[in-house]
Amino acid sequence: MNTTTTAPDTPLLYTLPEAAALLRISRTKLYELLTANQIESVYIGRSRKVPATALDAYVNRLCTARKE
Repeated sequence: MNTTTTAPDTPLLYTLPEAAALLRISRTKLYELLTANQIESVYIGRSRKVPATALDAYVNRLCTARKE
């Protein structure tokens, strides 16, 4: 079973504008990353959301790539 490691007050899912703001990038850049499958997203009905874990994973990959 997969468990989350976010703080109790941290959302599990973010809207696209919220995710872009957290990463300090434009919505356009976020859409590029989503299209390139560099950041995972999910749909709830017609609403697209970005899991907090997907943002963490993306930043961790950037940090790892930078160290190599």
